[in-house]
Amino acid sequence: MTANKNFKRRVRARAAKTGQSYTTALRHFRQAPAGDLMAEPKQLRLAVAQTILREDPRDSAGLRDSGRDIRRLMREAHEAGAALVHFPEGVTCSPHKRVMSVEGPDKVGPADWNRFEWNVLRQELAAIAEAARELRLWTVLGSVHRLTPPHRPHNSLYVISDRGEVVTRYDERMLSNTKVTHMYTPGSAPVTFGIDGLRFGLLLGMEVHFPELFIEYERLDVDCVLFSTAGPGRQTDDGSFATQAQAHAATNSYWVSYAGPAQDAVSGAPSGVISPAGRWVARCIEDGKPSMTIVDLDSGPRNFARLCRRTARSGVYDPHFVQDDHRSDDRRVF
Repeated sequence: MTANKNFKRRVRARAAKTGQSYTTALRHFRQAPAGDLMAEPKQLRLAVAQTILREDPRDSAGLRDSGRDIRRLMREAHEAGAALVHFPEGVTCSPHKRVMSVEGPDKVGPADWNRFEWNVLRQELAAIAEAARELRLWTVLGSVHRLTPPHRPHNSLYVISDRGEVVTRYDERMLSNTKVTHMYTPGSAPVTFGIDGLRFGLLLGMEVHFPELFIEYERLDVDCVLFSTAGPGRQTDDGSFATQAQAHAATNSYWVSYAGPAQDAVSGAPSGVISPAGRWVARCIEDGKPSMTIVDLDSGPRNFARLCRRTARSGVYDPHFVQDDHRSDDRRVF
């Protein structure tokens, strides 16, 4: 009885610390039944893409080129047997701050969103959703999401199901100073969704700099975080975003899919997938051209590193804390 009470106390302590329900907190402690250490893992084939970054939303032809690139890569993912394809931030168009600035191009100022060819964007997104339905392919892609004027849009990731329906949307929360001052409305919450028993979380833009967002998804029990970026500040990525993504995968013991622009591939940051051990298991070609790579994800039979960290964070040390009343002589070093 004492052991059972102590176990329940640890579960309640974790629930209080993380804000989870008791049932969700319990999942972090529950062991597999005796003799069931190799429970059947859940599996899913993921395609992650890199695409050409286009930055002028006034360019209708460019928007249509982006749509064609996306649908071509979707077909390749389908032919490779993927259930889910993951695209970068702003894969339809990632508007440049100087193109959008009412005071530009020499000075960065408030964005004029009337410059965006919204009708063309809607047509391309509708065609992408229809392709997802035809191919029976889940699709996650970055796009600007328009709000009712005068509100600025979100910088978002759409999750389109294999029925061609937008089932959820993630809005970038940790915006750069320029984005939040002149361009976008920030999001406010994490977003998860499930496919075939695996759970995915979504992050975007420069959010790789914020470990608390990745820890948040570990607490939400995801198997994989889909991180989409347009690169650091429109400068050639030196690999720092990708390196940080590796660290987050290793310290949270889940898969991370890294989708970025093809332009960054030539300087050492191609798109790819990182294992829960923090190792790249597949990466796109480093030639600066649109391409994709395929990985078979699994939930893993037992993730002991993740279980260990969860136990350590659960309050397991609390009963062992002591208060030593011994007062050392001030003249001694130790």
